[in-house]
Amino acid sequence: MCLTEPQAGSDLSQVRTKAEPDGMGGYRITGQKIYITWGDHDLTPNTLHLILARLPDAPPGTRGISLFAAPKVLPDGTANALRCGGIERKLGIHASPTCVMLFEGAEAQLVGEPNRGLNAMFAMMNAARLGVGVEGVAQGARALALAEAYAADRVQGGIPIDRHPDVARMLAEMRAITLAGRLLALEAGAALDRSRLAGATEARVALLTPIVKAWCTDRGVDVASLGIQVHGGMGFVEDTGAAQVLRDARIAPIYEGTNGIQAIDLVTRKLFRDGGAEMRAVIAELRAADPRLAAAADSLERATAWMLDRGQKDAAAAQASAAAYLDAAGWTLGGWMLARAAAADARYAPLTTFYLARLLPRAAARLAEIEAADSLLALLPAA
Repeated sequence: MCLTEPQAGSDLSQVRTKAEPDGMGGYRITGQKIYITWGDHDLTPNTLHLILARLPDAPPGTRGISLFAAPKVLPDGTANALRCGGIERKLGIHASPTCVMLFEGAEAQLVGEPNRGLNAMFAMMNAARLGVGVEGVAQGARALALAEAYAADRVQGGIPIDRHPDVARMLAEMRAITLAGRLLALEAGAALDRSRLAGATEARVALLTPIVKAWCTDRGVDVASLGIQVHGGMGFVEDTGAAQVLRDARIAPIYEGTNGIQAIDLVTRKLFRDGGAEMRAVIAELRAADPRLAAAADSLERATAWMLDRGQKDAAAAQASAAAYLDAAGWTLGGWMLARAAAADARYAPLTTFYLARLLPRAAARLAEIEAADSLLALLPAA
């Protein structure tokens, strides 16, 4: 997916790449894209680039963006006029080459309708956002596996450190958060299947997608950091692998729309478009799942009402509180997932009790920030 340009990151209205008709039903693409994962490599004989670009008569802004497909190798076996302009040096994910791609009159075909490129691209983007959420879960799971193995073998004070209460606490947090994220991602996947195969509304998967993407990737970073802490000084030594997980995890809150953008999407699109109906349906389900979730459900319901009332009147206030709202929703829904797991299998009961007692209160702390939107707005630079 070739979206981002040096001047156009999240704001795709600034895309400058051009698509000129070639007079034979095709187009010629000219422009530069950055952060293109596996943009060029020799592991496959061909690569198909999906490129956002503008037609000569395109209207301004995102309404004037079209989607094009350009192969690295043309059907006649010749090379297309596109190339890697340089490999980007990154903090982590060194096994995933990300590069600048230069399109120098590359032959391409239009995908879908002219000036409707974003609509076509978001069919993939929403799936990618769920995939990145799962990536956050996987990074947490990898950090946990390394930490558990190390803590079981590392003896201090005559006993393995996994028997020291504070290390046990960190491992329990890692286990509970990772399981909550995994179950939440599975819930979103099930909602997606129900919408596609059983005729259910897409409202549930639309609501869960930004939460899974943002909350699970933020937690992946947290869990990876805890993994280093469990290792102690050895966590800062490359041989253990713990540091690599943290470096690799840090990109996920940025991938496929930053987590701040996910929060704004949750509030200004998913919440506002149905007046909070789907979120209230979720809250009713989690309230019924376990009486220990009642207070968190009440708090999330009040916060939802505040967002709908104040947020629809003041867009800046909604955006100032959006990240706290999404994070609180994630912690609360994570508790719901674990409560359901414990009801289905008693083996999950101790971890669920730990989460509800020790981690769920973090939702209340984030919800307390929501009505403090004005304290942030007062710090914004003058226009």
